[in-house]
Amino acid sequence: QVQLEESGGELVQVGGSLRLSCAASGRTLSNYVMGWFRQAPGKEREFVAAIVWDGGKTYYTASVKGRFTISRDNAKNTVYLQMSSLKPEDTAVYYCAARNVRSTSYSYWGQGTQVTVSS
Repeated sequence: QVQLEESGGELVQVGGSLRLSCAASGRTLSNYVMGWFRQAPGKEREFVAAIVWDGGKTYYTASVKGRFTISRDNAKNTVYLQMSSLKPEDTAVYYCAARNVRSTSYSYWGQGTQVTVSS
């Protein structure tokens, strides 16, 4: 079992920056992929970014490349999503998720944190 808890969401101005955190507990994250997803009102949940815990390889959806950075802190068992040059369309509830590297679906999810970008 993996428990995930997100934090860091808040109201921010267009062009601003924000860092989301996802603290994991319950087991070590070796052999796991950690992902960030988001869901805007009236829209389906979408993939944002992911990082392979072992090795640190990262993946991003096209709309956030160059603006968002996913990273991890092994000692703290925490994943971060650094967001910059924020746009109104980045407004959403952001979720942290975890899956085993051999799985194709994410098994563990956090409760979500709200990010609102105001113009």
